[in-house]
Amino acid sequence: MVVCVHLPRFELTVAAGGAEALAGHALAIAPSPGGEARVGEVSGAAEAHGVSRGMALGEALARCPRLRLVAGDPLGAAQEWGRAVRALEGIGAALELPRAGLAYFESDGLRGLHAAEGRHGPRPLGRGASRGGAGGIGGVVGWTGGDEGVVAAARRALGRPARVGVGPTRFCALAAALEVRSRRAVIVGTEAEARRYLAQRPVALLGYRAETAALVEPLTRLGIDTLGELAAFSRDMVADRFGKAGVLARRLARGEDDPLRTCLAEERLWESLELEEAGSGPALERVLGVLVDRLLARPERRGRTLRALTLSARLVEGGTWRERVVLREALSNPLRIRLALAPRLALLPAPAAHLRLEAERFGPPEGRQRPLFDCDSIGASPTEGRSHGDVASRHGEGATPRDDERLREAVAQARAAAGPEAALRAVCVDPDSRVPERRVIFAPFPG
Repeated sequence: MVVCVHLPRFELTVAAGGAEALAGHALAIAPSPGGEARVGEVSGAAEAHGVSRGMALGEALARCPRLRLVAGDPLGAAQEWGRAVRALEGIGAALELPRAGLAYFESDGLRGLHAAEGRHGPRPLGRGASRGGAGGIGGVVGWTGGDEGVVAAARRALGRPARVGVGPTRFCALAAALEVRSRRAVIVGTEAEARRYLAQRPVALLGYRAETAALVEPLTRLGIDTLGELAAFSRDMVADRFGKAGVLARRLARGEDDPLRTCLAEERLWESLELEEAGSGPALERVLGVLVDRLLARPERRGRTLRALTLSARLVEGGTWRERVVLREALSNPLRIRLALAPRLALLPAPAAHLRLEAERFGPPEGRQRPLFDCDSIGASPTEGRSHGDVASRHGEGATPRDDERLREAVAQARAAAGPEAALRAVCVDPDSRVPERRVIFAPFPG
């Protein structure tokens, strides 16, 4: 079973200073400086006037003249979400984190750890739940023994109100979490119940998945209001009209989904410095150099190189700024790290009052760091004096263990920059097919 933990309007709550600031007020996160003029997350009062996330600023103000814009706080949101993630990892959860305020994890391996919290025996959770399966408001929500203790442990670890849903897939669990309006959880027990449950949910749920968010508007224009209506169409019809995104949307509506892509818990180190008169210009670059030196001098680094860093700042005029930087190769040289980070300071929308540098991901120890290809001892380039066949042969039968290690390092760099699916390999499954999609498929690159 998949557990979904949803903290509604998380970024807006952090930027506004707490959930109390949202009650009864029409608020929205202001557009980022220099970016497209579209509002961010909006409060419930603003939604009641027809304002939604991503709406053009002019249209939002026209629909709700009383709309108040709040400066975004990406740094504060990242820090607050980091604390919530560590709390969930503390109960043993391996998390998938699509965005701040939304997390998924498998409950199967945690039931034994938290069974004591569910000793009151099997009982339905959530509005309209029934022990036997279908029934209640909006379909049925049934109990599966053992998940109650996991849900209770997650709520206690967070220490704040959260919507929690449980289902056979992440999309079903998300639908259940969004339905919650109390401290209880909605649990959808089986795949058959999931299909019946999702059939009555609105197609607006597709907006919570980046791959299918663009389909909500055209589906609504076509008069398709529920996921059950979408699931009734054949795969060919949906693929012909909406392509790959439509096929995925139909799978989700039918209660199908891909397995979770959990992320590893990584140790993070950071250094920060208050700025007095060094809010911009060359002085700010010198402050950045001090932060780099301090970060590399931390004993917790244990000689490891740095692969991904986050540069963030609190602005003098209010609000925060945050930029993630993935280095082209794992480094421990302070000069090269400064050269990679310094151009990002030009993206600051206003002078900074506080600068922070955080190491998100680490590479191998610096003693093991090597180039991907060997160069000649006289300093020639890897391909100089050799044919393309000679270079290619190094990755065939004549490849050495060192070559394999360097190739794995290159794959790790690509995955750090673009996600776990950045490195794939082509596998020939049907060499006689005339259709490329059937002849060759992409599979994860082992490494």
